[in-house]
Amino acid sequence: MSGALFWRGYSSIQKVFQGTNTVAALSAEKVAPELLKGEGDGRVNILMMGVGGQNHPGGDLTDTLMVLSVDPVNKKAAMLSVPRDLWVKMPVNYFGSYQKINAAYSSGKYKYLGNNDTSNNDQRAVMAGFASASDAVSGVLGITINYSVLVDFQAFEQAVNTVNGVTLDVKEQLYDPTMAWENANNAVLAPAGLQSMDGKRALMYARSRETSSDFARSERQRQLLVALKQKVLTLGTLSSPAKIDGLLNAFGDNVRTDLSTQAANRLVSIMRDINDNDIASLSLTTPQNLVTTDRVGDASVVRPKAGFNMYSDIQTYVRMQLQDGYLLKERANVYIITTTEKIRLHTVETLSGYGYAVSGSSTSQHLPVGATIVDLTDGAKPYTQHYLQDRYGIAAVRELPRGITVPVGVQFAILIGT
Repeated sequence: MSGALFWRGYSSIQKVFQGTNTVAALSAEKVAPELLKGEGDGRVNILMMGVGGQNHPGGDLTDTLMVLSVDPVNKKAAMLSVPRDLWVKMPVNYFGSYQKINAAYSSGKYKYLGNNDTSNNDQRAVMAGFASASDAVSGVLGITINYSVLVDFQAFEQAVNTVNGVTLDVKEQLYDPTMAWENANNAVLAPAGLQSMDGKRALMYARSRETSSDFARSERQRQLLVALKQKVLTLGTLSSPAKIDGLLNAFGDNVRTDLSTQAANRLVSIMRDINDNDIASLSLTTPQNLVTTDRVGDASVVRPKAGFNMYSDIQTYVRMQLQDGYLLKERANVYIITTTEKIRLHTVETLSGYGYAVSGSSTSQHLPVGATIVDLTDGAKPYTQHYLQDRYGIAAVRELPRGITVPVGVQFAILIGT
């Protein structure tokens, strides 16, 4: 029996985790600074996509698009929902050059296959879909997508049932008459209050979108994922061969990802140490109001509030929310000196947005031409030094130029002369 269980588990793992790469942030407890390419590389960003699957109309349209961003350094995470109706330029033109972002996965996959096949048995086609979806989301949010995960409705429902349901505190009754037919003709999908949900109810709770805002729907999905995380990572689940077998069977048939086994194991280890209260819930809708509804022909779509294809405000918000864990941990005191007020304001805004602890700034006419990085810590803040050197393309020096002074306590001085 144990041999058969091991073999089924091994087969399921091999079917799911077909990736080969482990990004730097997952490679070790403490990553060498030179392995990190730039600010933000200290995080792990995973694009999670939910699809209906073969038995549902539009089975490859991503009903759910959510980025799980993990900070392994400070043991924190964030879930950022992307509106499925966001109108974007397609990285792969299959249905048309512009479509709703929920078609990005199927566009890449179908272009590779040459036909509309909703099965996900061809791993190379799945990877083509991942590449297309990742490019689309990355272009909107301005972050690197390290991995992708595709889950269909059946896998989610089966996973919830395998762990004997999830417990949720529903803050407000969820009423949706459009889904009553799935709920024994009852339009109340979830009454208010603490309750346990089986897989079917949890899936309805996550999918309902007709009578609530996109933000509320995203909040429900985040709540469900956190609750499922709690159950999956509990000792009772992980010590039960039957439950592990059930999860592996659910995931093996209905989950696809480009995570490697090594990366997945490391990620599970990190997520086990992250408190549920340290998983932030982010949205582009409420309360940020970075997107709005519009129409393209007869289609109702979502676009940036600034205008179609204008993602600067969105990217600024995301960058400030998903700051690099190493910068946040070092919190090096950075002071900026430039020759002009315009450059000073731009540099302060840019570095602060990326997570540098900018304590002050000033202007001076006595600066050397070009950028200078002065490390006053004698190498004690290696990640900050590395990121600044990478940003400006120069090596840091250890002494301020003659005649230049900075306040007491400054650890890095950034000088920009013209």
